[in-house]
Amino acid sequence: MSQRTRADQEGVSVKQGIAAGTSVGAAIIMATIGIVQLFQGIAAVAEDELFVQGQEYTFKFDFTTWGWVHIVLGVVMIVVGIALITGATWARVMGIVIAALSILANFLWLPYYPGWSLVIIALDVVVIWAISTWNPRAEYY
Repeated sequence: MSQRTRADQEGVSVKQGIAAGTSVGAAIIMATIGIVQLFQGIAAVAEDELFVQGQEYTFKFDFTTWGWVHIVLGVVMIVVGIALITGATWARVMGIVIAALSILANFLWLPYYPGWSLVIIALDVVVIWAISTWNPRAEYY
């Protein structure tokens, strides 16, 4: 085996090892994001005074609608996050789709709760990267 081939394999091995570890972390992060989304949704549906009504925006919904969006998204994220630990292909595809939807929902939620929205968007980007780069069938050397 040539030096170049061995170096390439070690590079792939290190990258896959990081991606595999990050994917397990991504599954945990995704389930955690789902829990946070669920709590945000419950607070919005309960019309808690946690949220401040600001300016009017083009994509404005009432808090009950936003609450149900976050509750549904949160439950699906929890289920997919738990299933993602197995490395199943359907869970990986759904994980990317749900994380992308979460980015969109939290972008639209920015006017209501900007701090949490930015944190969740950043974590969703990490989840998408980890799921996209991880190859559960790669051989480690």
